[in-house]
Amino acid sequence: MSAPSSAFVVVTPVFEDAEASMRLFKELAAAFGERVHVVAVDDGSVRQPVNVQWMRDAGIRGSVIRLRRNVGHQRAIAIGLSHVAEFMSDRPVVVMDSDGEDLPASIPELLEALDAPDVDVVVAQRRTRVETLRFKLFYQVYKRLFKLLSGRSISFGNFMALKPAAVRRLAAMQELWTHVASCVLGSRLRIVTCSLDRGPRYAGQSKMNFVGLALHGFRGLMVFAEDVLVRVGIACALVAGLSVVGGLVSVGLKVSGFATPGWFSVALGILLIVFLQTGALALVSLMLTGVAKSGTSMQNSYRDFVDTVAHSDA
Repeated sequence: MSAPSSAFVVVTPVFEDAEASMRLFKELAAAFGERVHVVAVDDGSVRQPVNVQWMRDAGIRGSVIRLRRNVGHQRAIAIGLSHVAEFMSDRPVVVMDSDGEDLPASIPELLEALDAPDVDVVVAQRRTRVETLRFKLFYQVYKRLFKLLSGRSISFGNFMALKPAAVRRLAAMQELWTHVASCVLGSRLRIVTCSLDRGPRYAGQSKMNFVGLALHGFRGLMVFAEDVLVRVGIACALVAGLSVVGGLVSVGLKVSGFATPGWFSVALGILLIVFLQTGALALVSLMLTGVAKSGTSMQNSYRDFVDTVAHSDA
């Protein structure tokens, strides 16, 4: 696959990962030279903050956006895309992680697919994975649960290429701050998938534990909170209706004398509990939908999270 001939931007979040980010800068410089501009979003690193000198040493053009605090990799990507939409809105953008699992060698394949006139976003769908068996199992369960609750299939992460218009559209969507992949799904942009291999980490271990992965998955569902509410509401209404029918049948059996001693009270009590629990579940779902929609609003400009911006002209 030949290297892209036109200029493009790489947006990558970095958190306490100096060795990996330095290696990424070197590989991008070696592969693309002056055609790439890297926007590294330092997500509030304290021990290993990103230094713009690393870009200069690698011989690559770019910017280091240092945030005031840690906001998580999804919001860090949102801040990076917002910055690009404001200052470099004429270039295609590649979003990738800085740990090596998103291979720089795969970028030309993404950008080539992006050249099609009827494509706005090209997302990387993993051909091979190097995670543990437990992770793969839970990931398959999550994908099926996501499909059941939202009605949409999700099979990609942060590694993607976007046309300039797509970058501007996503930067204007409040859902981008919650979950990047779900925001892309809900953006109504024209999406194609590109099967790519996942690489091994450059160095160290992933800082995302199981709890963090679970929260990340739930945030993906929050983007489609209204769809989830409708599906949960329908399920609750169905179960509540069946419990009412069961209660009426129990009363009918009791009146006609077919119920054994103690059976009627137990059956009616269980059905009443089921009815009340489904009502409570529907109410909680409604409340969480309101919280999700109000919580994803861009309370402030992305600039309010930015501490400094340093540039490398290589």
